[in-house]
Amino acid sequence: MPSIKIYILNTVIIVFTIILYSCDNSYKPPNIIYILADDLGYGELGVYGQKIIETPNIDKLANNGMIFTDHYSGSPVCAPSRSVFITGQHTGHTPIRGNDEWTERGDTWNYQAMFDNPSLEGQRPIPKNTITIAEVLKSAGYVTGMVGKWGLGAPNTEGTPNKQGFNFFYGYNCQRQAHTLFPMHLWRNEERVILNNKNIPPHANLKEGLNPSDESSYVDFHLNDYAPELMHNEALNFIEDNKESPFFLYYASPLPHVPLQAPKEWINYYKRKIGDEEPYTGKSYFPNHSPRATYAAMISYLDEQVGDLIKKLKDINQLDNTLIIFTSDNGPTYTGGADTQYFDSANPFKTELGWAKGFVNEGGIRVPMIASWPTMIKAGSKSNQISAFQDMIPTFCDIIGIDIPANMDGISIKPTLLGNLQKVKHNYLYWEFPAYKGQQAVRMGKWKGIRKNIFEGNMSIELYDLSIDKLEQNDLAMTYPKIVEKISNIMIESHSPSPLLRFKFPQLGD
Repeated sequence: MPSIKIYILNTVIIVFTIILYSCDNSYKPPNIIYILADDLGYGELGVYGQKIIETPNIDKLANNGMIFTDHYSGSPVCAPSRSVFITGQHTGHTPIRGNDEWTERGDTWNYQAMFDNPSLEGQRPIPKNTITIAEVLKSAGYVTGMVGKWGLGAPNTEGTPNKQGFNFFYGYNCQRQAHTLFPMHLWRNEERVILNNKNIPPHANLKEGLNPSDESSYVDFHLNDYAPELMHNEALNFIEDNKESPFFLYYASPLPHVPLQAPKEWINYYKRKIGDEEPYTGKSYFPNHSPRATYAAMISYLDEQVGDLIKKLKDINQLDNTLIIFTSDNGPTYTGGADTQYFDSANPFKTELGWAKGFVNEGGIRVPMIASWPTMIKAGSKSNQISAFQDMIPTFCDIIGIDIPANMDGISIKPTLLGNLQKVKHNYLYWEFPAYKGQQAVRMGKWKGIRKNIFEGNMSIELYDLSIDKLEQNDLAMTYPKIVEKISNIMIESHSPSPLLRFKFPQLGD
């Protein structure tokens, strides 16, 4: 018997599509490309103030479109942030609310064991009846494709991309596998593609006796088949193959998430620019001879790929009819040799441990967002509209002209994109994160409420006025108790107990 979500999606959507095409056979809804960088900080793009790393293609995309100053990711880490985007629900409702490596299956961090037994690969799956952005667009006549990092359902489960609405998938099923950019395999739909790379165990370091100052000592960490390049080529092919149909491409790049691995020509470029530096030989991720140069190289290579996508759209005469969104899944990391403090990666917010990735402070969840749609979005425009990942499904539905599915936590920001009055705005944004000692946060206008260390019994709320305190340094909770009370009520109303034990908050009554 068909699932309930198919009935929901196939009522108004299919009827609308039939009427639309019968009335105007020449009508073609806009293509949509959603580019999701991985751990890219708010301040790591030139148009957002970066001074060292060069991003000319992304900067040009912004100059030809709209920059958002107050856009938020779904969560401060990978999987739940993607779940918010995929489902249109914030982390008080979306199925996946934290990274869950599903360790009860066995040795899930052993690359060789995962290679030998794919049932050890991947993360705990989103439920079968989840309504996803791919299913919504597919039911509206779009060809749906994804390249990059998935992280929302292991192979042979109901949570794989192809079982959640994507016609085509190529990339990492498992976010642990993306802890090397030279993996032994990737996935094409439901089949493994074996690559010409040997097994380098996660957290491997230099072999004993090798000189950290000798670049040849790092040969094991730059192999043959570079996953970001392979996935990028598949993205270009997907666009070419579907140029006659409206398409949705979810481009979930693993860059610049560590480990530090990048094309050598870009590394050499930044070695000349940055100069000599100390090698990274820590215990987190892989070692690297030129860590700052390599980190910058990863971002500039991603920028180069954005330029390739735009060129492809021009070549097939589809640029004017394509909405491109560029953003990041959370703030910058603090580990793996990525010297994000050197680059001031979360600028104007705090970048260091405790303030960026993994935390609901602004540096962890405020992310860049650029929207480009030639002839529709005004070039060089900027918006301080408060928005978040859960807004993408409502926005895309509004642009296409179909009903927004029920139970969405987002709103359509189509009016903002088109330069019109945004009548419907968020009363608040909500986050919960069942990791890093347990956290909740609320953005309500200029106010930001944060509750940390929940698993240690703390239920007090810090309060910050972001209009004058972007660094979240001056706690005003004692000064504005009524605002704190309102935020506390929002935290209560927004939290629904997760059916998964891994994501429960006993302190919140789960």
